[in-house]
Amino acid sequence: MAPARVVLEAAGIRKQFPGVVALDDVSLRLRSGEIQALVGENGAGKSTLIKVLTGVYQPDAGTVTIDGAPVRFGSARAALKAGISVVHQEHNLIPQFTVAENILLERIPTRIPQFVDYAAIYREARPWMKMVGLDVPATRSVSTLSAAQLQLVEIAKALSLQARILLLDEPTAAITPHETGYLFRVLRELRAQGVAVVFVSHKLEEVFELADRVTVLRDGRNTALDHVIQGLTQDQMVTYMIGRSDVLAKLPGRPEHGEPVLEVRDLATEAGARGISFSLHRGEILGLYGLVGAGRTELAKAIIGEVKVTGGGVVVRGRTARIRDLRDALARYRIGYVSENRKEEGLILLHSVLTNLSITIWRRLRLFGQWIRRSSETAAVMPLVKQLDIRAHSLAQQVGTLSGGNQQKVSLGKWLAADVEILIIDEPTVGIDIKTKNALHELIWNLAANGKAIIVISSDMPEIVRLADRILIMRNHRLVGDLSNNHDYEEVSAAIMSRLS
Repeated sequence: MAPARVVLEAAGIRKQFPGVVALDDVSLRLRSGEIQALVGENGAGKSTLIKVLTGVYQPDAGTVTIDGAPVRFGSARAALKAGISVVHQEHNLIPQFTVAENILLERIPTRIPQFVDYAAIYREARPWMKMVGLDVPATRSVSTLSAAQLQLVEIAKALSLQARILLLDEPTAAITPHETGYLFRVLRELRAQGVAVVFVSHKLEEVFELADRVTVLRDGRNTALDHVIQGLTQDQMVTYMIGRSDVLAKLPGRPEHGEPVLEVRDLATEAGARGISFSLHRGEILGLYGLVGAGRTELAKAIIGEVKVTGGGVVVRGRTARIRDLRDALARYRIGYVSENRKEEGLILLHSVLTNLSITIWRRLRLFGQWIRRSSETAAVMPLVKQLDIRAHSLAQQVGTLSGGNQQKVSLGKWLAADVEILIIDEPTVGIDIKTKNALHELIWNLAANGKAIIVISSDMPEIVRLADRILIMRNHRLVGDLSNNHDYEEVSAAIMSRLS
């Protein structure tokens, strides 16, 4: 069998911004009919490299070749015409348009009064939908689709533009394990048809499952180039990424748990939960595991008053709690909630690090009921910046410009500023690199060691097994298991899956 043909090669790429060398002599080699993983920590240069390959950035040095011929794209559209398409983690679709309109958007006339043959658009879109296994009506609005279906629309759109090089940036960050399995089947079919795929992911188990080869970046340089996955171990991969392999080592022991601080008794909600009962103790980390859609987030929001409770109740420190909303949960019951959607619910992206960290304690900082003394505000949050190792140019930096890991630290830090006793953390490390993930795990562990009572909601089974003292398992808005965790991954994961089957 002849070796796969190199369709794209980047060699010696350098890209510099004021005061920062983002890429330094970076290379990437991509073959037809292969899936190449591109991995590295946040800030390693992955996004910058993708932007160079797709014409968003111009390299300061180095070359990009397609089929052996040098190219220099002046725009993303030029790269698209050459057959390179990128599917970003944040979708580039028009919610008000149909599936077919989004797939064939480039062919829809934009000048009035051009006639649009919608019947033809729907007819032409269906083969591309079939190719990626998108089994929904072509006339359906994109706004009604799941995250996984949106990914498939993006891929169908790329293929309709004759893309033969497909770059996928964190495609599984917001989809369920079942949907991930389906997406992987689609990508394997595209590989068999000769499409070259770059797969960017922080989830190493997915890299080993899907990719043929891997390129690793660290601090803007290659540490592994075009490395065959077969025979590579996870420890070796982690070493390539961060320089050492023991980042996710076993966490140390913690003191015995204290008294119950939160009890959920026969809870029912308008979201469909019924008969939910459990307790949370001081110094305990309680894991809440289940597939996306199982009702975990709705349960958390019912506890904090954001989803209507229709039966049963919540007891906080021995007293029945009637929590109206999250503000009430904080003010009267010292409960905090870190949303899974930090960009829309957890942070004010256009405001500063300082504002986002101090927002939960403004009432305490106000002078004469109105003004906040900046010096007091700064003094209150600086210890948190150090404790959480928040990497920002200054406290005045907009939160929206921080990396995902640093945004999550700020989202968590605002509740630590308020010194909550009970903390619910929903998907704590989605889209976060392995080093920052470990730092957040250690932080959560230490908070519990210091007496905080913590609920961790996660779709990441290794994360739940590593962190939790007990694991609640949800399916279809019901609790179907309550496991004591001995941190033996094989044993605990098998027990979890048996309750979900």
